[in-house]
Amino acid sequence: MTADARPATPRPGRDRLARLLPAPPGASGADPASAPRAAVVGGGIAGLTAATALAERGVRVVLYERDAVLGGRLAGWPTRLADGSTVTMSRGFHAFFRQYYNLRALLRRTDPALSRLTGLPDYPLRHANGGRDSFRRVPRTPPLSALGFVALSGSFRLRDLARMDARAALPLLDVRVPEVYDRLDRVSAHDLLEAIRFPAAARHLAFEVFSRSFFADPCRLSAAETALMFHIYFLGSSEGLLFDVPVEPFPQALWDPLAGYLTGLGAELRAATPVDAVTALSGGGFAVTTGDAETCYDAVVLAVDPGALRALVDRSGGLGDEPWRERIARLRTAPPFLVSRLWLDRPVLGHRPGFLGTSGYGSLDNVSVLNRWEGEAARWAGRTGGSVLELHAYALPGDAAPETVQKELLGELHRVHPETRRARVVDARHEWRADCPLFAVGGYGDRPGVRTPTPGLVVAGDAVRTGLPVALMERAATSGFLAANALLRRWGLRGHPLWTVPDGGRGRFLRWAVQAARRG
Repeated sequence: MTADARPATPRPGRDRLARLLPAPPGASGADPASAPRAAVVGGGIAGLTAATALAERGVRVVLYERDAVLGGRLAGWPTRLADGSTVTMSRGFHAFFRQYYNLRALLRRTDPALSRLTGLPDYPLRHANGGRDSFRRVPRTPPLSALGFVALSGSFRLRDLARMDARAALPLLDVRVPEVYDRLDRVSAHDLLEAIRFPAAARHLAFEVFSRSFFADPCRLSAAETALMFHIYFLGSSEGLLFDVPVEPFPQALWDPLAGYLTGLGAELRAATPVDAVTALSGGGFAVTTGDAETCYDAVVLAVDPGALRALVDRSGGLGDEPWRERIARLRTAPPFLVSRLWLDRPVLGHRPGFLGTSGYGSLDNVSVLNRWEGEAARWAGRTGGSVLELHAYALPGDAAPETVQKELLGELHRVHPETRRARVVDARHEWRADCPLFAVGGYGDRPGVRTPTPGLVVAGDAVRTGLPVALMERAATSGFLAANALLRRWGLRGHPLWTVPDGGRGRFLRWAVQAARRG
């Protein structure tokens, strides 16, 4: 990093190699008398990020959200239990990793010390065959992280390590974006690990837990996303694999404060307002149609999930050019997933972790004991003597019956935490959804970038190509900032800085070895 590119503020984490993308230059704020107007369609992480980044520069922002609450896949809403308690239901647990620099920067707008997040002490993994792994004692800085995990894990045996194909594993050691997609997007995650001869026990325990967080079967998941995942969370970053979680439900901890911040900046938040169409006007600008109303804007940010984006573009005939529209039409969503939250009349054993990744337990992918960290759940458990558990099942068959899967998850919970067999379910809520992006083999080229062929129209979301080493919630937040920066540049306004984990392998020798092997 050159002297002029050195950050004026402290680094966002502990990784001294974290990469700064300086703020694009421009005026500090728009003239209130002539400030541009922007519509943001979608109130999830990407849309809220874009709205915040624009409103902070004086842009007049109107955010449209089809649901009654903000947060997208991290939304929450009140529900009344059979015992009369009012609690918050959501689409389930999310891990806020420490390398989510841009998402954490958004949350710092209302919580500078991130006091509304708390760290879980471990990230344990458990296989039905008795295998266990943990990241609590694993060193955080590569390559010690990889060496430490292998040394501490029972999933790696010496004879397995000797069988691994080091040459086939090289793509995991020097990941660069977008080059990793050129090399590996047409290969499945399953086939990459087969080529590496990754030990079966480690694959089922460690890899499977990660890959399913992309809501896809490894046979359908792009190996490029797998390599990027290893890079972000393990081999390329020294932030480690431990993570934070909100101390209260998502609305109270995250989105209500951010909504107040946005309205304080003059942004207008229109929840429960689906957008029917976006029309590019012949003289420039856009018309956004909602019900019987049509409102004009200078720019539009589309920050919705792939299915909603596909449908909205289909209804909005003048957006983009034909090749862009065809690529959007080919976007697909991942298989359905289920979140079951159970309010039980008794506690689980005291040594049960707050979060447990599972493998080999049927459809069950993880178990959370919410009252270990979430204030609302802890208060309910303290008042009733019970516990609040959440079960996740990812990448389910499209024809699976929700009621059948719900029963299966409960049965697997009894295997994982046997004391729950004696518990009475005070109440339960189940969320069956299928709106996450599918990072399918060979699908990278169809994913939209932030910019579009229509000037003033930008796209944000976790399916968007950013050209940066980010994924999941961090990709959503990063793309929101990038979308806002693209519009701010059009108007001569200063953009926002971004941080990412390092791009490429750590250490000169490692990079040299990888490049030499590729040339050979």
